[in-house]
Amino acid sequence: MPNAVDLRRTAKRRLRHALVWSKARRGDLVSQLMLHERLDDPYPLYEQMRAAGPVYRSSMGLNAVTSHELCTRVLRDPAFSRRNEEPQRVTPPGEQGPSGDSSFLQEEVSDHMRWRRLVAPAFRPRKIGDYRRRTEEVAHRLLDAALAKDDFDLVTDYASPLPITVISELLGLTDVDVEKFAHYGLITGKAIDGIRSTRQANEFRTAVRELDELFAGLVRRRRAEPGDDLVSELLKPQGDQALPEREIVGTCQLLLTAGFETTTNLVSNVVLRLKENPEQWEKLVADPGLAPAAAEESLRYDPPVQYSIRVAREEFDAVGQTLPADTVLMLVLGGANRDPEVFGNPHRFDITRSDATSHLAFLSGAHYCVGAPLARMEADVALKVLAERAPGLRQTGRPTRRPTAALRGLLHLPVTA
Repeated sequence: MPNAVDLRRTAKRRLRHALVWSKARRGDLVSQLMLHERLDDPYPLYEQMRAAGPVYRSSMGLNAVTSHELCTRVLRDPAFSRRNEEPQRVTPPGEQGPSGDSSFLQEEVSDHMRWRRLVAPAFRPRKIGDYRRRTEEVAHRLLDAALAKDDFDLVTDYASPLPITVISELLGLTDVDVEKFAHYGLITGKAIDGIRSTRQANEFRTAVRELDELFAGLVRRRRAEPGDDLVSELLKPQGDQALPEREIVGTCQLLLTAGFETTTNLVSNVVLRLKENPEQWEKLVADPGLAPAAAEESLRYDPPVQYSIRVAREEFDAVGQTLPADTVLMLVLGGANRDPEVFGNPHRFDITRSDATSHLAFLSGAHYCVGAPLARMEADVALKVLAERAPGLRQTGRPTRRPTAALRGLLHLPVTA
């Protein structure tokens, strides 16, 4: 039976949802995005924001930016903070987002750079080369099993278990439960849009607790018996100081979920776009060496992360518009990646375009995604193996989208080869 605290939270969520719904009906574009009314195709919404000027002022307290130039400037400027002390302002209509962990993405630049230096060796070119060989083995094994069926799900049979297996091995986890980890990714990904119900809050707390226990146990094992994995590296003293266990556990949580959720979305997004544009799929089949270019174009055209939040520490000029300190900016990466000031014919999906790599899918500046080399390699392998071994791949049913606005990807994509 719900207690008084749960009842109050439920009432607040319902009131907040009603407020957002009301604002959306009155034409507020950010409210429409937060209500998940445009999950199938949010890009016309972004163009409406762009038409309003470099900064779209939402009545939700968010200021949406679709300009590539302005997004880049904010991402690279230390005067803008990633952390927001009032989560309700950045995750409407939910009560709060996934706050309170120790992962380095939640930290300010000084601490973030310290942790970044610790995990960066795991993503250096030599390491990526080692991971590539293992990724190829896993991709072929997964596709063997998928092709043995008349029909298969590109997401659950291929795009999801591939990066889950790779990132788990990087962290030192063995005998991973792919379905359970995929569930963790879905729960934590949904929370980025805000906690919208008591049930979702309980699911999120359960997922975080189980991941805490999983990685705390792994840390204890690696203290006793170090291995050739990232957790063992993080346990090594840095000078005269060792990282606290809570920081290692938080970083592992981040790397696990972010390390496969975005890659799963990248692979499923690019395959869907290739099948929607058959001439592009035929180009890839004719030349599997175009796989990296196809991944970059998908990162531009339909990025796995659609927006990122920043808070101004001081007053700033946004292309002639002065905004005060504490202004909350929603950097709409999906919109910036189709800015006509940067990309020619931005709404065309073209794996041979020359300007695709100017996208902001991996952010920019101090918070540029440390795992970008791994994600690019995994997408390259996944697409090459598909193009070489399943040239007749075709879609057999409607795709099912993930119920999130911040993260864009698929839950299911029925196909046959």
